[in-house]
Amino acid sequence: MLMAHFNNLQIIPATDRRRIIRPVWPEPIAMCGPSFPMSRKNKAVVVVMGATGTGKSRLAVDLALRFGGEVVNSDKMQVYDGLDVVTNKVTDAERRGVPHHLIGGVPPDADYAAAEFCRDAAAVAEAIARCGRLPIVAGGSNSYIEKLIDGGGTDAASPGLASRFDCCFLWVDVAPPLLHEFVAERVDQMVERGMIAEVRALFDTNPKADYTKGVRRAIGVPEMDGYLRSERSTSDEKERSRLLAAAIDEIKANTCKLTCCQLEKIRRLCSRWDVRRVDATEAFRRRGRDADAAWEAAVVDPSARIVKRFLYGGGESGDDVGDDEFDVNVANVANAGNRTIVFTAATVAAAAAEKGFGGGGGGGAKITTSTLAAVGATV
Repeated sequence: MLMAHFNNLQIIPATDRRRIIRPVWPEPIAMCGPSFPMSRKNKAVVVVMGATGTGKSRLAVDLALRFGGEVVNSDKMQVYDGLDVVTNKVTDAERRGVPHHLIGGVPPDADYAAAEFCRDAAAVAEAIARCGRLPIVAGGSNSYIEKLIDGGGTDAASPGLASRFDCCFLWVDVAPPLLHEFVAERVDQMVERGMIAEVRALFDTNPKADYTKGVRRAIGVPEMDGYLRSERSTSDEKERSRLLAAAIDEIKANTCKLTCCQLEKIRRLCSRWDVRRVDATEAFRRRGRDADAAWEAAVVDPSARIVKRFLYGGGESGDDVGDDEFDVNVANVANAGNRTIVFTAATVAAAAAEKGFGGGGGGGAKITTSTLAAVGATV
């Protein structure tokens, strides 16, 4: 199925030495699944948060299939073209037919700041709602989510989604020791899937590139620099093997540090937003079919009940979920962290037309470049 997202972009010359990216908007098409019954809230958005590796994208797809939604990525590294393994972009099989937006489309060397993301994600969310579908925000950058929801910044014309939508916040949480074990194993799996070759190909395009710009900020790229340079400078296999092992260990350590920073941010957001915590620890303890069953029972089912009550209320239209069952107990959360955003989006044509993002002719949507902090600076 054709999906409406920003993958097809045209680079347009700019006189201010910045790159301008114009999405080519598709024609309105029928999206997967039915739209919501009109009895639900007309302006609603679900935001799925969690540390890296906790299953945010998986839950977003599960909810999209149940509630007629679409996913809009908010991971600030996944908006770039390339490095699909390094940035853990959701695969076609993992999407299960659910349209995903803002995955890829930005050139690897460009900078895509929070302001650009908020503008584009808000337009997509508005379009989804107009189509009678549910926007589901999920990704990996909590600072982007915060700006998207609350607004702020220099563009007063772009208020946060909270001023236009009712927001439902879900937090997928996993016990930190278990999560750290999982993300370390995932790095090993990424190596098996071709991570080193992916980074090498990017490195070869410009060995002197700046690791504070664009997709090169992603964890898994700067750590490989010493090893990749050794491939050009030494024939000592033992030394190269040592450097590779050290790089992989550093990637694992930095990923674990990222989860801690992400959780700290989520805890701060919990003090301002009505966030519902869903504990996925048991699902991560299981293996095989038991893990899938545990995920459904411990994560999907309670999350679906929360969203159903959010959309329809209790009683006849939705299950009445007790507040105590899903209250966030911040005091008992170990310090780990992650900023994640996931959005659902239907056809973007409606919002595109209103915002002047026409697919042909005059002024298209523009994604301008701007400086971004290094990956560790803003989660």
